[in-house]
Amino acid sequence: MQNLSLFDRLVLWVKRTKSPLPRALKKALQFIEAPTIFRLPKWLAGPLRAAYEFHYLVIPVCRTVITVLYRGPLFQSRCASFGRNVRMDGQMPFVRGHVQIHVGNDVVLGGRISISSGAMFDKPQLIIKDRAEIGWNSQITVSREVIIEEDVRLPNCRISDSDGHPREVDLRAANKPPDLKDIRPVRICRGAWIGTGSYIMKGVTIGEGAVIGANSVVISNVPPYALAMGNPAEVILRDFGLPSTAKRKTPVE
Repeated sequence: MQNLSLFDRLVLWVKRTKSPLPRALKKALQFIEAPTIFRLPKWLAGPLRAAYEFHYLVIPVCRTVITVLYRGPLFQSRCASFGRNVRMDGQMPFVRGHVQIHVGNDVVLGGRISISSGAMFDKPQLIIKDRAEIGWNSQITVSREVIIEEDVRLPNCRISDSDGHPREVDLRAANKPPDLKDIRPVRICRGAWIGTGSYIMKGVTIGEGAVIGANSVVISNVPPYALAMGNPAEVILRDFGLPSTAKRKTPVE
């Protein structure tokens, strides 16, 4: 107790003492942390229900106005090309560096997306093709090229075409940039679905219609219509998620 500050001693006194004043303080603190809701009289329920609905109407309306008049135009001005009917949910993407961003038609962008680029190449490119969806909290690092094709879904993922540092320990310690040969483009082909929390590493191509399980780390190519998962990700199933219109061969009798 001798080494405790005055405030710490006061906290211990409130926790340990059983007298009425500390008990009252504890009850007051518990009420502040988790207040008890009193029952409403019936005549107030109707008006307050209207207020409840109005509360959750005002928030999206205000967010829509800000996005249409402010966030959307600002982000569009940062892009090299920008398609039609692009939707933005929440905050506009944060972009760092000189990456050229191409956004296709009907793309959906979630909130808190981060896009950054290295200085090793003159024109690093991020290409997001038609109808792709980039979910909330996704992070994309582009030192050379990242291509996200049509109808790709990737919620809360990490994509990088570079490690961001050299592999040699002495060069890392000296804060040297990575070797150009260690910066390799990433391509996620059309219709692929990347599970939440996954990492797509440099040089990887994910085939058309492939599915990556949640929290996977993908360091090698994934074939089309395959299910891959794990760290590092491995192909678990092939011919997975084929289109419903795909023709299946029937055995010849």
